[in-house]
Amino acid sequence: MPVSTADLRIGTSGWSYPSGKGTWNGVFYPPSGGRAKGFDELAFYAQHFNTVEVNNTFYGQPRADVSKKWAERTPAGFEFSVKLYRKFTHPKMVGFEPATVFDIDEFKRGIDPLASAGKLGALLTQFPPSFKSDAASIDYLDSLLKAFAGYQLAVELRHRSWSDDFGRTFALLRQHGAAFVQIDEPKFKLSIAQNQLPNIPTFYYMRLHGRNAAQWWTHEKSEDRYNYLYSEEEIGEFVETIDAARAIVKKAYVYTNNHFSAKSIANAQMIRKQLEEKDRADTAASADQVRVRS
Repeated sequence: MPVSTADLRIGTSGWSYPSGKGTWNGVFYPPSGGRAKGFDELAFYAQHFNTVEVNNTFYGQPRADVSKKWAERTPAGFEFSVKLYRKFTHPKMVGFEPATVFDIDEFKRGIDPLASAGKLGALLTQFPPSFKSDAASIDYLDSLLKAFAGYQLAVELRHRSWSDDFGRTFALLRQHGAAFVQIDEPKFKLSIAQNQLPNIPTFYYMRLHGRNAAQWWTHEKSEDRYNYLYSEEEIGEFVETIDAARAIVKKAYVYTNNHFSAKSIANAQMIRKQLEEKDRADTAASADQVRVRS
């Protein structure tokens, strides 16, 4: 089997975790007291990975001056996938008024420097578990995807009602060229099912949140939820899925979100290593077949 030519992007969800028990300082980054003057976390991160998922835009609208600096601090070809502001996906939970055209335009202006630099990946549209598949929600999702037409849209749904009728869900996403986000996280009674393979041919999007079920719902600090390191065997299962998916799509994004103590860094590197090993094995097998035929 030939090695896939899909554009494969592997990275983590976020790059800056400066505080708490799960800080990256002294684990992935140098300790805060032992850094060279002008040390740049993002630039350092971009030496190791070709993409990152931006989560802080969930809590506030992106700013063009900030995203312009992100683009300037990373090498050519690096990509940022950006999570939509929570006003678009969690308005009832945070007490916001419905999003307006102004809100949509403000978000687009904030990420425009990334798009202009050719460094904008997908827009992650992450809905809460309470977002159920009913007439009102379907209409809202349809309108939101229309509002961001022209961007790569990745939609993370968590309630089982969306997978109870995959046909209808995928038809809606396909209509907008949106990818169904494949997620791994502790399950709850009404967790959405995962079908693993791509629903569109353009791109694939996977997020690994960890499996810390003991602290997922009950924890002292929110970072505790993500205190989980996937084993080599568990990573191997994802690698098989990613390998199958990248044979179908033009681009694949894989993000690890188990960020406690940079465990996401370790697992992202493990995914990349196992895929590289698979590629070498596939290349060697193809060469052997050619020699046999000759």
